Amino acid sequence: MSRFVDDVIATAGRARTGMVTGEPDEPFRRTWTELHELSRRIAGRLAGSGLKPGQAVAVLAGAPVQIAPVAQGIWLAGGSMTMLHQPTARTDLEVWRDDTLRVLRMIDARTVVIGSPFEPMAAVLEANGIGYHLADDLATGGNDFTPVETPEDSPALLQLTSGSTAEPKAVRITHRNVWSNLRDAAEHLRSDETGVMVSWLPMFHDMGMVGCFLLPMISGMELVSVTPADFLSRPLLWAELMSRHRATITTAPNFAWAVLTRQLARVPDGALDLSSLEVAGNGAEPIDPGTMHAFTTAGARFGLRPEAVQCCYGAAESTLVISLSEMADPMLLDVVDADALEKDARATPSEAPSGVRRLPKLGRPCKTVEVRVAGDDGRTLGDREVGRIMLRGDSVTDGYLTPAGYEPARDEQGWLDIGDEGYLVDGQVVVCGRRKDVIIMGGRNIYPTDIERAAATVPEVRSGNVAAVRLTAGDDRARESFAVLVESRAAGDPEAEERVGREVISRIVAEIHVRPAAVKVLPPGSLPKTPSGKLRRTAARDLL
Repeated sequence: MSRFVDDVIATAGRARTGMVTGEPDEPFRRTWTELHELSRRIAGRLAGSGLKPGQAVAVLAGAPVQIAPVAQGIWLAGGSMTMLHQPTARTDLEVWRDDTLRVLRMIDARTVVIGSPFEPMAAVLEANGIGYHLADDLATGGNDFTPVETPEDSPALLQLTSGSTAEPKAVRITHRNVWSNLRDAAEHLRSDETGVMVSWLPMFHDMGMVGCFLLPMISGMELVSVTPADFLSRPLLWAELMSRHRATITTAPNFAWAVLTRQLARVPDGALDLSSLEVAGNGAEPIDPGTMHAFTTAGARFGLRPEAVQCCYGAAESTLVISLSEMADPMLLDVVDADALEKDARATPSEAPSGVRRLPKLGRPCKTVEVRVAGDDGRTLGDREVGRIMLRGDSVTDGYLTPAGYEPARDEQGWLDIGDEGYLVDGQVVVCGRRKDVIIMGGRNIYPTDIERAAATVPEVRSGNVAAVRLTAGDDRARESFAVLVESRAAGDPEAEERVGREVISRIVAEIHVRPAAVKVLPPGSLPKTPSGKLRRTAARDLL
């Protein structure tokens, strides 16, 4: 038995905690013991229908109450799990259908488990000769099942990456990877049966699946799980659940903290209690220090402590977590000279009042993730030298599944290039940005997140809905430049669009000292994003 499955079974036999779903209208609670008993029956149904150890099972469901026992059942039966990406309100459903079928072929899925609200996909699967189970049928009846022996290097998750589903890629995450990363996270975050996690994150994202489902399941924390739609329709529900359930830990990407901060401003004193919160994790997208400062200021009225902010760095390639800031620390920033960072690739500390970049320190790497920073020549760089962030260790994947087959992820020394640029300082990781998105102008390496934060300070621009895109030299452009796309309710009014565009240019010139080649003002909901909510800058360029 793998150590991951062993720990799941041990926690189910010991813990009196469990998983709450259906909040706020129809709360339903299962203990981890009850969930495990159901999962064993589901495992038996899957094995009885022909699932063999090591084979892939895809899951298309939105309700945590269905996803949780199905996921554990797949692992007890020895299978690997893939949560399929789910459409949003802006998704072309025919394109999504075709992309989903492409993913199922890529991972060689032997069956698909369908849950609410995706039951209509059954007809599509049947027409394409793909077997499926309805989640509710799997949960009905069945006999107890003895978990199969699963090797440590057998796949547990085939985690779809956040890129375009038209060019799918799945990270191969083994039982060894999962157990190693969860042990690291549980130890650092002091996760045990005294803790309570509240989450609305989608389980098709690595943070939602590994951080906000597997971590509570293996450590015995109480889990309160709602859906992204619940949060997006009423963001304040997130804080209400933290208050009601005395949450000790929650986590989300930066944009969600910005949304919640605006909601908290409308809440009267004493209406919420956030004093129990020990970890307010921010990860999965670039962290804006201003956002978290605003959140802790807004949350102070409700007992929130600033040291609860936990800056995280992670990726599906490392199962989830790469590094975590210290539990007792408030958010720590590295204030560096902007010119030295952009021209010399060096993070030189600065106390100047302007011309600086404030970058969050993301903590020290986990025990099972080794991090080094390398130059373009492969040389290992020293502290404060900016280069490629490389990973290796027991938490780190060995490769990807692609439509063309298996693709190794590591070099001959076992290092994986994660695609980010950054540096180390006093053992802590600092990330500057994605290497492929860097804009090169006048000998400067300019990170799009810096441009986007400057543009987002314009009052009529929607925070978190700005994209700075690289425009390469060629065609009618003599040198590399960039354009900025912003979402605003001013879109559609030519005079208002012109005013917003001027203000965006003014802020960028004042803070970054470069001028965009173009600014385009778009209506809310226009910028393309991945299924997990990250900006797709390459696709955004097409809107120009």
